[in-house]
Amino acid sequence: MRLEPKPAPSLATMLAYPIGAMAATFVISSLLVLAAGASPFSVFGLVAKGAAGSQFALLETLTRATPLIFTGLAVAVAFRAKLWNIGAEAQLYAGAIITVVLGTGLLPLPAPILIPLIMVVAMAAGALVLLGPAILKTRFGVDEVVTTLLFNFIMLLFVSMLLEGVLKDPMGMGWPQSQRVIAEAQLPRLIPRTRLHLGFLIALVAAVAVWVIMKKTTLGYEMRAVGHNPEAARFAGIPVNHVLMKTALLSGGLAALAGFSEVAGLKGNLTLDLSPGFGYTGIVVAMLAMLNPLGVVLAAIFVAGIFVGADAMSRTAGVPSYIAQVMVATSLLTMVVAIMLTRFRVRWR
Repeated sequence: MRLEPKPAPSLATMLAYPIGAMAATFVISSLLVLAAGASPFSVFGLVAKGAAGSQFALLETLTRATPLIFTGLAVAVAFRAKLWNIGAEAQLYAGAIITVVLGTGLLPLPAPILIPLIMVVAMAAGALVLLGPAILKTRFGVDEVVTTLLFNFIMLLFVSMLLEGVLKDPMGMGWPQSQRVIAEAQLPRLIPRTRLHLGFLIALVAAVAVWVIMKKTTLGYEMRAVGHNPEAARFAGIPVNHVLMKTALLSGGLAALAGFSEVAGLKGNLTLDLSPGFGYTGIVVAMLAMLNPLGVVLAAIFVAGIFVGADAMSRTAGVPSYIAQVMVATSLLTMVVAIMLTRFRVRWR
């Protein structure tokens, strides 16, 4: 068996393979549901109802999708230039740390000034976290998969140290958590008495902005060129290392916004379990979207709907909610195969 490059695929082919990947995901998941002793149709119906069957369910899905949009964009930007950023989790926590430091009263500013300021500084912190692995890659040839992955564990240990030290809430009854951010640093709710906050709109704006950068600017062209063939891009006069640095800054800043939105918009303080794996799930979101920034929004809502719906389904059908993680992981694998088949033809000899 060997793989041969295909000519540029048609639009129908580009749509057919992802749809087939999703169909394969549901078939495989149905087999697992049957093994659990339940009906796939009833289980998937309960998942859909739990994700979008009411206003409350839909808003919960959008709330859950907000950090996934940010981390999905971060991964999509980096992967487009073949900068394999596996450390969105670390960059998320960097943004969360800055949000707590600046948002708990250090800067007595009104909300219209304080919130944008925190966003900018949080993005800078996330960018610096990814800048280190990018420098190691461009200067010394160190594999960024290893360095960005290890940064996740380093950041978690650093957050744990802070929560047991300088950031620990003295009124928290000993729990490892930070103080709550002040009202001026909190993102307002989009709908009263719901959890959906302004961070969702910021995520939508970020997706559009990234799409414009990728499709309409010189930087986006250079990122795509470096991602397709760095040697050819270098021969054409594109400063490959500088492009990778800019990509790292943008990707890390986007991931940090996920931490900012979770603290300022939802949780209100920093804890060690702030992220249940948003950084890693962002990889799935980006791949499901085929690295398209606008597609990241739909993919994030889809993945968030699976998780939210699975929680509701588990209480009703008695099927473990872990089926959601299986569905997400399977969708990633099938989508990777679909992307491969759009670019290569399998030849048997």
